[in-house]
Amino acid sequence: MTAVHYESYTEARAHLKDLLDAAGQGRIATVRRDTGYAAVVDAGRLRHALTLLCPSKAEVVAEGGGWSVFFPGLPVAADGGTFDEAIDEMIDALREYAEDWQDRLLSAPNHRDNWGLVQLIGLSDDAQLRDWLLGVAK
Repeated sequence: MTAVHYESYTEARAHLKDLLDAAGQGRIATVRRDTGYAAVVDAGRLRHALTLLCPSKAEVVAEGGGWSVFFPGLPVAADGGTFDEAIDEMIDALREYAEDWQDRLLSAPNHRDNWGLVQLIGLSDDAQLRDWLLGVAK
């Protein structure tokens, strides 16, 4: 099958099943709306691609009888009494960052390039985020 492209929102809405089927199969599926151009992609495929494009750069250190996790250059950090607690706290911190990014940071010069990370966080469940943080290939 070939790529699916619709020149308007109305045309895409009339062929929504075809648009979603194409995306689910991994084919190119696009919609033009006024001057905008959007791609419709399968969430699982996008998440997988983002894990390859955005490898975790989390650093974990033992200190003061506990553990700390942080991302150099990103205002996200977490602490815990155990390694697992610190990772769980980091998952919560990442989710909070993603919410803040959606609400107000997306246009900030020092945050706008974190779009891929925010998408990855939003498309991941806690187990997937844990695996990504720890560099476990899935």
